[in-house]
Amino acid sequence: MVKIKPFKGIRPPKEYASQVASRPYDVLNSKEAKAEAGEKSLLHIIKPEIDFDPIADEHSQQVYDKAVENFRLWQERGWLVKDPEECYYVYAQTMDGRTQYGLVACCHFDDYLTGKIKKHELTRKDKEEDRMKHVRNQNANIEPVFFSHPANAEIDAIVSSVVKGAPEYDFVAEDGFGHHFWVIRDRALIDRITEIFAAMPALYVADGHHRTAAAALVGGEKMKQNPKHTGNEEYCYFLSVIFPESQLKIIDYNRVVKDLNGMTPEQFVAALDDDFIVTREGKDIVKPSALHEFSMYLGGQWYRLKAREGRYDDNDPIGVLDVTILSNLVLDKLLGIKDLRTDKRIDFVGGIRGLGELKERVDNGGMAVAFALYPVSMKQLVDIADSGNIMPPKTTWFEPKLRSGLVIHSLD
Repeated sequence: MVKIKPFKGIRPPKEYASQVASRPYDVLNSKEAKAEAGEKSLLHIIKPEIDFDPIADEHSQQVYDKAVENFRLWQERGWLVKDPEECYYVYAQTMDGRTQYGLVACCHFDDYLTGKIKKHELTRKDKEEDRMKHVRNQNANIEPVFFSHPANAEIDAIVSSVVKGAPEYDFVAEDGFGHHFWVIRDRALIDRITEIFAAMPALYVADGHHRTAAAALVGGEKMKQNPKHTGNEEYCYFLSVIFPESQLKIIDYNRVVKDLNGMTPEQFVAALDDDFIVTREGKDIVKPSALHEFSMYLGGQWYRLKAREGRYDDNDPIGVLDVTILSNLVLDKLLGIKDLRTDKRIDFVGGIRGLGELKERVDNGGMAVAFALYPVSMKQLVDIADSGNIMPPKTTWFEPKLRSGLVIHSLD
């Protein structure tokens, strides 16, 4: 049911891989990217505003044009080279002693439009349009999207056999995460992988909803422009790394709020008692240890909050989520925050930064209160995607992030 294909990857020679590979466009601001980018870094292609002094508006035409120029230069200089034959690839990442192994393939845009590639987040039109401009201008998927697939023993066995060989790339990035990459050239193996995925009922977007939507929309545009369209053209496909869902780990995605909506800290803690069992824990950091348990940092003190029975619905795939419970019973009910996407009083902190970041955001006076949440599980994500529901904003944080620049897909 799911259509994937091998492709002629555009990628760095082995000796340049660690220099070309970069963090994704959306985890660094322009200033951070400029400071981090070495001479060969893909950041010059995915965040080309850094090549201007001062840094240019990332949405200006000159920046889009610079991206195209840099992509061409990287190929002319031999920092990116196209494989002569269609391949699949295996991309593995190591973090904290745990390694996850993904298949690098091209997925068909029609599978996204018809719901065989399932999403769990809403996308914003402005961000879709920005990503679409990059794909259109480059005529390529420069950065991959991050998918998961249901458990499949044969795919696991194939990947295990591939990674017994020497990797094409093998390096540890500056953040301490390991990146390992193999090329699958065996035609029989490639054909079998395609067949196995054709029997899978669905894939799931883990990270990269806007890139997925943009790639699908560009594919649709090119389809309309081609009167001889067959559905097998290269532009119908986009770059993906697909991991077994059993190997993926979602980490917490936490919240900080600027004020207490007119309440004193004492009044706020008292108001929480209606819906939570509130325990004051002291000055040492408190981490939630189970579903429906939260930690809160307020006024130099950590608290443990446990949602009272009857305040949530474990049979509702959205209602069971801790982000929903916190939004309904605290952010909306007590703090008056109705829309997480637009309210400027709230900000979000990925768990990779640690709970010390929450304490710091409050202690420096910028925020009044911080909430740490228990992470969403892959089962919850799949249940929501299967049910056709959408998670609240800023629910999932996957780590490690995919490195960009290990392989690129041309739409030609």
